[in-house]
Amino acid sequence: MSTFIKDYIDREVITRRKLLLAGAAGMATLAVPAVFGRGQARAALTDPAIAWSYRDRASAYWNAVVSGGEAFVESIGRSKSDMVNLISEGSSEKSLSDIKAFLSKTGGNCAIACDPNDSPNARPIVEAVQAAGGYISTIWNKTDDLHPWDFGDNYVSHMTWSDEQPSEQTARILFEAMGGKGGVVHLGGIAANNPAVERLAGLQNALKDFPDIELLDAQPADWDTTKAAELMSSFLTRYGDRITGVHCAADNIAYGVIEALRAEGITDMPIVAYDGNPEAVKLVMDGQLLATVFTNPYWGGGISAALAYHAAIGTFKPSEEPHEHREFYGPTVLITQKDAAEFKAQYLDATPEYDWTDFWGPSNGQIQYR
Repeated sequence: MSTFIKDYIDREVITRRKLLLAGAAGMATLAVPAVFGRGQARAALTDPAIAWSYRDRASAYWNAVVSGGEAFVESIGRSKSDMVNLISEGSSEKSLSDIKAFLSKTGGNCAIACDPNDSPNARPIVEAVQAAGGYISTIWNKTDDLHPWDFGDNYVSHMTWSDEQPSEQTARILFEAMGGKGGVVHLGGIAANNPAVERLAGLQNALKDFPDIELLDAQPADWDTTKAAELMSSFLTRYGDRITGVHCAADNIAYGVIEALRAEGITDMPIVAYDGNPEAVKLVMDGQLLATVFTNPYWGGGISAALAYHAAIGTFKPSEEPHEHREFYGPTVLITQKDAAEFKAQYLDATPEYDWTDFWGPSNGQIQYR
């Protein structure tokens, strides 16, 4: 049901810094010292292979992430087909296995961008990359005790998005549309995923200010449209007309919810979502969704690959960067019906040309832990 993101945010002028760093990227024999393992010196890598490890490309969100990675690869003079796609299919075991195979094939001469699929899987992935002498940047999922600066230069960076507050905003929009009373159900992502945890927490925060709204149920839909449709059907069977609002952890989940509601002849249920995919933005414009949240996955996918690659070739030394450059939040934009058309024109109808050496430009500060 989802469609592919192909166009994004406003064009950016290539800066002198980009030209200088692009020149550095082409100096395959650059002998800038880096840190290998914990404290062992090694030269920068020569012409490293580049890979993106991710769930799949079936959703608009992940297609945008990978498209950003491909755009970065093209910016350094390679073909986008030179970027290796390591598709985990939602399996942490496959994610780790594929990365280990890639490390073996390249002899560690590689730069990897990765969503580890779930938080516990991040550590064995990072340890494998460090042991092989490769470089990796991760997004979304890692445990709170895992930090790039504990792995020298090889674990370049981690980016996530501060989902709790935007999710709380969407919940408040939902509750207002429900008239401040009734029953709400939440359909989430994979239970061990950081964004799934934070997006549910945002809903729970908002509930504190709405005592007349009851959370009837909250279950994982694993970021999957089909599972979401099945779960919503089961909610309708169990709770019936007690459900007066639906809080979705992702746009893909909302598509399944809408499908299940339509099967029951329900077309006016208040629903909110998350991700800002093109189809979801259109649904907001049409009034079928109240709100969604955009995280600019295109930029996230490109900059994660860029960080790993430029660290690998020695353009910059991660261990010399401040902590806010190694663990940071990506940008978020709340989209409602009143601004959806403007958002579409600015973010979706323009062809992006990012400065992929402006590593932290749109980022949103250092990750905070409770």
